[in-house]
Amino acid sequence: MGAKATRDSFGEELRELGKSNPSIVVLDADLSVSTKSVTFAKAFPERFFQMGIAEANMIGTAAGMAFSGFVPFCCSFGCFLTGKYETIRVSVGYSQANVKLVGTHAGLGIGEDGYTQMGLEDMNLMRGLPGMMVFNPADDKTTRAAVRFAAEHRGPVYLRLTRQKLPDLHASADVFKPGRGIVLKSGGKLALIGTGATVAEALQAADGLSSYKPWVIDMHTIKPIDKELLQTLATQCTHVVTVEDHNVIGGLGSAVAEALCELGYPGKLLRLGVQDTYGESGLPHELFEKYGFSVAQITRRVDQWMNH
Repeated sequence: MGAKATRDSFGEELRELGKSNPSIVVLDADLSVSTKSVTFAKAFPERFFQMGIAEANMIGTAAGMAFSGFVPFCCSFGCFLTGKYETIRVSVGYSQANVKLVGTHAGLGIGEDGYTQMGLEDMNLMRGLPGMMVFNPADDKTTRAAVRFAAEHRGPVYLRLTRQKLPDLHASADVFKPGRGIVLKSGGKLALIGTGATVAEALQAADGLSSYKPWVIDMHTIKPIDKELLQTLATQCTHVVTVEDHNVIGGLGSAVAEALCELGYPGKLLRLGVQDTYGESGLPHELFEKYGFSVAQITRRVDQWMNH
């Protein structure tokens, strides 16, 4: 099984798209080596714009380029990019500019760089903007599919990517459909729903929870959330668990809770993730363990919860 950081998949796929789509331009805020937009820059230097540490200016410029007929991909760490929320809200969101916002280094998974570099609130911010699609792919193939969709879609998109390598989970990119979660395992009364880096954790945890016959879902699209799939789970499952490398407020857990509530779900919901606190420095696996959504922690906490 291969493994690749989704930021690497993004950079490679964007370069490939640049060969056939001359309208694609890329802007970066002094982090192109880290966001992997440098891969596009080396291939198409005339269509790459290094904006320096000036994210708000970068976003405004990208919006202007979008209204001039280009397809701009606007890149930085997720925390820095969404930190310019007001500029995104007006220049991209309110204007419905055809800008693709790419936030890398998402979540605790960036490790030793610590909280100031971690995107732990980015999905919350982006899903609150009308018309903004939010993708958090879990492996190489779904990332490439999300990048291709973003390039073709008319309207703003937020793409959330990892620094750490993630294992291949899908045999084909064809499984990716915007707004439609992917069923990795069908099950019984328990559902484990992951997104991004936590999908692999949930899938492994399912082995230790096999007595409950858990469903395992890759919910790569946070907005629009897959209400049809959630309706299926609401009908069949008494217990639903969400797992995310993000604050449990406003991210996957909130999106699922809102949808289940609207569907009249009578069962129980457990939200695993960063529990409304700040991150810290540490190795990714250590942080996943401490904050409660490593394979071992998912297994232990869900087992306890099911027997409570």
